[in-house]
Amino acid sequence: MTRRHVALRACYGAAAGLFLVAATAAMAGCTADGTDGGTAGNGATSRAPAASPAPSTSTTAPSAVSLVPELDESKQPKTPAEARELLARILITEDAFGPGVVRSTPFESSSVRWPVLDEGCVWQTAGLPQDVLATNTRYFQIPAADGHGRVRLNATVTIHRNRAESGWETARAMEEVLRCPDQKLREGEQLVGLLGNAMYQGEQLNNWSEDAFNEIGTYVSEQDGGPHRYFWYQAQFGPVTVAIAGKGAEGFKDENLTQLVVQGNSRMIAQAKQALGKAAG
Repeated sequence: MTRRHVALRACYGAAAGLFLVAATAAMAGCTADGTDGGTAGNGATSRAPAASPAPSTSTTAPSAVSLVPELDESKQPKTPAEARELLARILITEDAFGPGVVRSTPFESSSVRWPVLDEGCVWQTAGLPQDVLATNTRYFQIPAADGHGRVRLNATVTIHRNRAESGWETARAMEEVLRCPDQKLREGEQLVGLLGNAMYQGEQLNNWSEDAFNEIGTYVSEQDGGPHRYFWYQAQFGPVTVAIAGKGAEGFKDENLTQLVVQGNSRMIAQAKQALGKAAG
């Protein structure tokens, strides 16, 4: 299967495009450095199916100014130690989301483990694959208050050895959605009805990253109840992929969750471009 498999996009692009429209609107509220130009709402600010998905075609905005600089390959990390240093410069803290978001416990994942979706559509962990120099996930939440339940947010940064490998990470994410629209995160926690959409630079108004991918669906948990809205938003620049997962809650507006997901992602992709992009001029 090639990364530009037409059928893949036709089946899933329309439904996932509902999230894209909301994400693009939220992205418009962020400045070039990834800071929020508006308000998150509902306190602050991973994947929902749409009815009757229909084939769609990619749209390009010729007048849009690209926000993607040229990659400076001399700045790419070549060792795990260099990759961990770069990762620390890109990965966000709770301040990136705004007021109301706090750290969860545990706060960070193991830096030497990698999530793998097995043949039974259950997420497991394994050692880092050869193409990954470093990865880390941080966990946040908005505690239950003001009439809504607990909202969960995850931020992940992965540093690959080169741009090609980070691109294939996005391709594999799309294939996983096709293979496993229902996924078990852990005992008592699952994602249901996942749909995905890939957006290359210049497609579907994507002028902020080399490659982008989003998933929408519902989240069900013995602890948090559900079904709740789930969003996953991923972007790539050079050897780096950044992603935010958002798990909604009763009483928390979907548009506010979307804004949080996009806000966190835009901050990290901006920091990746600042670290690895060629200087203007």
